[in-house]
Amino acid sequence: MKAMPTLEGGLRIDTEDASDWELLRSIIADTNGCDNDLATRLGGLISEDAGAEDWEEYIVPDLREAFQDELAQIAAAIESAIFHAEGGPGPIWITPDDAFQWYSSLNQARLSLEEHFQFGLTEELDPKNFTPTRRAAFFRSKFYCTIQSLLLEYVMG
Repeated sequence: MKAMPTLEGGLRIDTEDASDWELLRSIIADTNGCDNDLATRLGGLISEDAGAEDWEEYIVPDLREAFQDELAQIAAAIESAIFHAEGGPGPIWITPDDAFQWYSSLNQARLSLEEHFQFGLTEELDPKNFTPTRRAAFFRSKFYCTIQSLLLEYVMG
């Protein structure tokens, strides 16, 4: 897989085979990998003194809906690109208008992976010692971070 900025101010990701498409689909699967969604987990960080009950009632539902809408847009973009590439090599385009949804979805996936696997500081980790499942999750998290960095540098910056 290759990613590069476009002349239009977006990002183009070129997949090389079906496994690249599966990696992109993993964004959605990883986001939904925790028992509680991100909106609920964020709501759980609010103390009673800071208005946890109000947060849960008024903020969490809207936040959950926004997160789900972003994920649905990204899932649709990925599936559309797969369809147009007939499952083989092909591009997926991230326009400036889509950049925030992509960034947010990648962030949701990374936070979910961190919640589940608790990688912590990556400088201190040696993926050679991980189980295959944990290693795959670690590398997906690093991939998501790389795409987020490209979005910040070339699209959102």
